[in-house]
Amino acid sequence: MPQLAFSRRSALRGLGAAGLSAALAGCGVPAAYVPEARREGRDRSGGERSLAFSNWPLYIDTDDEDESRRPTLDAFTEKTGIAIRYTEDINDNDEFFGKVGPALMSHQETGRDLVVVSDWMAARFVRLGWAQKMTRSAQPNVARYLDPQLRSPAFDEGRLHTVPWQSGITGIAYNRKALGREIRSVRDLWHPDLAGRVTLFSGLDESFALLMQGNGVDVTRWNASDFHRMCDQVEGLVRKKHIRRFTGNDYTSDLGKGDVLACQAYSGDAIQLRADNPDIEFVVPEEGAELWAESLLVPNLARHKKNAEALIDHYYAPEVAASLAASVNYVCPVPAAREVLAGSGDRESAALAENPLVFPDDEMRRRLAVARDISSAERAALAKRWNAIVGL
Repeated sequence: MPQLAFSRRSALRGLGAAGLSAALAGCGVPAAYVPEARREGRDRSGGERSLAFSNWPLYIDTDDEDESRRPTLDAFTEKTGIAIRYTEDINDNDEFFGKVGPALMSHQETGRDLVVVSDWMAARFVRLGWAQKMTRSAQPNVARYLDPQLRSPAFDEGRLHTVPWQSGITGIAYNRKALGREIRSVRDLWHPDLAGRVTLFSGLDESFALLMQGNGVDVTRWNASDFHRMCDQVEGLVRKKHIRRFTGNDYTSDLGKGDVLACQAYSGDAIQLRADNPDIEFVVPEEGAELWAESLLVPNLARHKKNAEALIDHYYAPEVAASLAASVNYVCPVPAAREVLAGSGDRESAALAENPLVFPDDEMRRRLAVARDISSAERAALAKRWNAIVGL
């Protein structure tokens, strides 16, 4: 299970310090866009049985006795003969964007065949034309088993350039015993008994959807008026000191120590929070919650595109997806993996199969939505408004 000291979702920053990220946030540099016809390089997959895969730390299964071994990757190599150079060198979306951006902007190789970035950053890669279109005919598992709710995000209709690695839910975590009541709605966070005991995420991309949903907004088609109405509300709560502070992943320690009673939270963290303190509850509010993903993509001029596509399809085999889900405890993008875990004969695996934070049931799914991402044209103005409230 990933350690709570690091959460991929909380490492995000909408307009990070990297100069390249800021410069291209509006995608206003014509030379940066790469048309589809210029994205593929000479694929060496046939002659070179290898690929380079960049991921976040603590985001893959490891062997209990030897943490340097990654069983699902090893199984792929044994089956195909393709050696994988696996590196955990993504610690922040904007930092990584700044690392590979100059090469992609200059139409050069990045040295990577496969990367995992968060959905809003994947949107930036797709808009800039920095992600190659995948050959779905070579990925039967993806075509068959990908979660229907994740099949066609606004930034990549039909999932032509990206495939979810893992998914998750942004909802509310709270201490049921200390608060003395249930939280069922985003509006419940603004009750007087929570004054000064609530935290929200500081990152624009992490925070806005759930807060809009609390106002009854359909986040698949929100507009600027919806956004500014939400900001007006949050700004007023800050002035009243109702909101204690804005956080990254340190919300977990605030909640664990009792400094806050309720907060925006991620479903992947909530599983460990509950294991440490059964009084902690995670709720998908009545108005809905955001379903997000972190996506695999093949950057332009990757040397081993076919090998990368084969590895992606490997992870969409239900038994492989089940092994990964059992290790990382995020929402599994392969619903069929649930049956594998349920029929494993292992008590912990069977319990995981019934956990709606890993395999959302139908009732929960009706309250989940994939938010429309912030467009390049909107980002600078919206980030300026939000960051002024947060104090960044």
